[in-house]
Amino acid sequence: MTDPSIDLRRMFDLTGHVALVTGGNGGIGLGMAEGLAAHGATIAVWGTNPDKNDAAVERLASYGVDVEALVCDVGDEEAVEEATREVLATFGRIDSCFVNAGVGGQAPSFVGMTTEEWRRVMRVNLDGAFFTARAVTRHMVERHGSGDPGGSLVFTTSGSAYFGQQRGQHYGASKAGVISMMRAIAVEHARHGIRSNAILPGWIESDMTAGAFGWQTFVDKVLPRVPFRRWGDPTDFSGLAVYLASGASGYHTGDVITIDGGYHSF
Repeated sequence: MTDPSIDLRRMFDLTGHVALVTGGNGGIGLGMAEGLAAHGATIAVWGTNPDKNDAAVERLASYGVDVEALVCDVGDEEAVEEATREVLATFGRIDSCFVNAGVGGQAPSFVGMTTEEWRRVMRVNLDGAFFTARAVTRHMVERHGSGDPGGSLVFTTSGSAYFGQQRGQHYGASKAGVISMMRAIAVEHARHGIRSNAILPGWIESDMTAGAFGWQTFVDKVLPRVPFRRWGDPTDFSGLAVYLASGASGYHTGDVITIDGGYHSF
């Protein structure tokens, strides 16, 4: 039976909805933020590059919505807490949080991986995801206690969490940890009206993949393995972000959704 509280004609209307997107000033994060803004959501972006933050604000504001960008290093626990307080002070609530900020690995090999390199990746990709999700979940739980619906958490993970990545053991481990955390949140906090899911991208054109895509040997070997025969674009995540933020995903939780042009199926 259809939930009578859901107006199917306005299912994807995000007017009045506040979305936080970490790493939302470029790549997949900006693609998600743009889809949310296009459907009326108020957007808060966290990023570490002030110039990219400013450019993202200008781009997202063109949709006629309120946008705020904050410089926030998600690996810094207090910075995350302060940025969360600032978003709440400005917009009053957070309805969806896209835990997307991350860094790539730079190790020459597994045996050559330094402890510093391991911790650099874990600090942002896993600790940062934990700090962000914890702060926003706390707010959603408190809001639910006042009779307000919980919200939606969406994590960005990676195929390396399942299939391994040479010289990227730390990256894969961080992204596998994100999936485990996501599912545990889904189980524990469904009672608070909180949905928790993850998006698993394939090879997407972004700053993080620019180095690989500029290496012709990589392109020649990998692109033929993508059934769609193209790299992904950040806008490929716009519609999915809207779905996961909206009431359309009201019964969808604990899932890993793959957007890869068929790469991991071939």
